[in-house]
Amino acid sequence: MLTATVYALVAAVLHAGWNLAAKRSPDRFGALWGQFLVAALVAALLLVVVGLPPARCLPWAFLSAGVHVPYVIFLARAYDRGDFSVAYPIARGGGVVFAAIGGAILLDDRLGSLGWVAIAVIVSGLLIIAGRVKPGALTDAVVVAVTIGVYSVSDAKGVRVAGRDSYVLVGFVLLGTSLTLYALATGRTASLRTVLVAQPWTVVLSGLATVVTYSLVVAAFRLAPVGYVTGLRESSVVLAALIGWKYLGEGEGRRRLIASGIVLSGVGLLVVSR
Repeated sequence: MLTATVYALVAAVLHAGWNLAAKRSPDRFGALWGQFLVAALVAALLLVVVGLPPARCLPWAFLSAGVHVPYVIFLARAYDRGDFSVAYPIARGGGVVFAAIGGAILLDDRLGSLGWVAIAVIVSGLLIIAGRVKPGALTDAVVVAVTIGVYSVSDAKGVRVAGRDSYVLVGFVLLGTSLTLYALATGRTASLRTVLVAQPWTVVLSGLATVVTYSLVVAAFRLAPVGYVTGLRESSVVLAALIGWKYLGEGEGRRRLIASGIVLSGVGLLVVSR
C-alpha cells in the first residue's frame, strides 16, 4: 500500500504541472492534443521494448481511449471558460466520487466506512475551493469529472485483467489515435499548429509527463482500490489552488487555501483508513 501511495502522490504533482501548461497555452485543445500525441508516440516506442499486454485487456483500453476524447474536449472548454483553481478542483473532485462509486459497484473495491468518510471530506474541501462558478464552466468541469470516473474504472479493470503495466502504453497509443482522428475529422489541425509554433518544448515535456503520470496511477490501481488511488492523486488540487492564486493571479486565495487544508486532511484520513 505504501508503494501505491507514493505512486499516486508523485502522479498528483506531475498532473498539476501539465494541466497548468495546458491552461497557459494559446490554444488549450491544441496543447492537450499535442501532449497526448507525444505520449502516444513515446508509448508506441516503449511497447516495442516491453511487448504487448494480453489481448483480453484491449476492450477496456478501447473504452478508456474513447472516453478520453470528450475528456479533452471539455477540459479545454473548462479552462477556456473558468479559472484554473476552479475548473481543476471541480473536475478532479467529481472524478473521485464517480471513480469510487464505480469501483465499489463494478470492481468490488472495498474502502470501508472510514474510507468513504475520507472521500466525503476530500470532496467537501474541493467544493469549497471551487466556490461560485459560472454555469457553463461548471457544466464543462462536471462532464470532465464523469469521464474521469469512467476511464479510471475502465483502466483499473484493464490493468488487473492484463496483469502488466504495459496496459497503460496501449491506452496511450489508442488515446492519441482516437483524439487525432477526432481532431482531423473536425478540422482542428490549426490548433496543433498554433501550439507547436508557440510552445514546442512545452508540448513535448507535457507529453512525457503525461506518460509518467498515468503509468504511475495505473500501477497504483493494481495495488489498491480505485477510490483510494483516485483520492490520493487529487491532492494535486492543493497545488492547483496555490498556483491559481499566486502564479495566475486568481482571486479568493485565502478561502481556497483553507479549503486545501480540508482536502489534505481528507487525504491523510484516506491513507490512515488503508
